[in-house]
Amino acid sequence: MALSADEVRYIARLARVALDDDEVERLQEQLSGILDHFEVLSEIETDDVPPTAQTFDMTNVERPDEPQPSATRDDVLANAPRQEDGYFRVRAVLD
Repeated sequence: MALSADEVRYIARLARVALDDDEVERLQEQLSGILDHFEVLSEIETDDVPPTAQTFDMTNVERPDEPQPSATRDDVLANAPRQEDGYFRVRAVLD
C-alpha cells in the first residue's frame, strides 16, 4: 500500500512532527514498506488460533509478599548527589 506525500504530512501533523520535503519522501517509502509487510501478515490464516496462544507454557514466578525492613534515611541519602534537611535536593523543574 503506497502512501501519498499528503498522507505522510497528515500523519506527521498528527504526531506533531515537522518534516521537510526530503524527509516526507524518505518516510513515504519507509511507511509504505511497513504497510506492505502488514498486508502480507493479514493474509495469514489465524481463524483456528486461540487469542491467547503461546509457543510455550507460561507460569507466574511469584515470591511470598512478606514485609521487609526498609533502609534508614541516612542510608538512602548517603548516595544522594545533593541533600538538604534530610531530603533529596533537586533542581527546580518549573519556573
